[in-house]
Amino acid sequence: MNSAARIEAFLEMMSAERGAAENTLSSYRRDLEDASAEIDGGLAGAAAANIRAYLDDIAARGFAATSQARKLSAIRQFFKFLYAEGLRGDDPTGTLDSPKKGRPLPKTMSEADTGRLIDRAAQEAADASLNDGDSLAALRLHALVEVLYATGLRVSELVGLPVTVALRDDRFFMVRGKGDKERMVPLSAKARTAMRVWLAARATVPAFADSPFLFPAASDSGYLSRQVFARDLKGLAARAGIASAKISPHVLRHAFASHLLQNGADLRAVQQLLGHADISTTQIYTHVLEERLVRLVNDHHPLAD
Repeated sequence: MNSAARIEAFLEMMSAERGAAENTLSSYRRDLEDASAEIDGGLAGAAAANIRAYLDDIAARGFAATSQARKLSAIRQFFKFLYAEGLRGDDPTGTLDSPKKGRPLPKTMSEADTGRLIDRAAQEAADASLNDGDSLAALRLHALVEVLYATGLRVSELVGLPVTVALRDDRFFMVRGKGDKERMVPLSAKARTAMRVWLAARATVPAFADSPFLFPAASDSGYLSRQVFARDLKGLAARAGIASAKISPHVLRHAFASHLLQNGADLRAVQQLLGHADISTTQIYTHVLEERLVRLVNDHHPLAD
């Protein structure tokens, strides 16, 4: 049985036994036939060195790491099939490493756009012409945005905040994050003010009186859902003249971290504020530090252009 016939047998197995979708089968076919055409003697009889040379070649041709990983995954599946069917006595992909995927840079916002977003939220919260329901929603959204940008909380941490955070009016509070770990986060004066105004509005709603949450809602959890906040945030962005596709609660969390680093904060401090267990997670912001260092040298070195 030649390589083409074995590829067909593999695809038939994927379809019949695993119920692979047509798009998946087409993708496997393309990747396997491309590899078979490039490897002398075809794919089915290839040794590990042949497959490694093929992967090096597609990397040199400029294929993205994700594409390289997908092609290797197809080849691995193919050889697992051959081995399981007794058509090969070994699996040549066993010693091959997957290509390293570069971690994408986080989406973030400029300080100017963040300012416009928060200013719009403050403007709507102060709009006396709104009816009671819209005014309540605007005050809540203003508090949410101010607190998120002041603290960099995860959205799940933000919407589930206890009401005691606002009752104390402290400059710092403790939040329980991933792994049930507590950390201290700061609250700016603007965030504390927005929370106090929201707290006063919240007190006018009888249904919220006994809720332990700062942002209560008639939901299974008892507090505002992440999806509702994300939807409201996108609407706010659109009204502020910012493309709503670029905005999410997570983007504001990234903006918090990026703007701190741009203005001189230490990476370790940002790690603690974000609640990252490992500094390697925070190192997605290394590009911000690099930009800051370049700017520092260009602005202050006596021989800089």
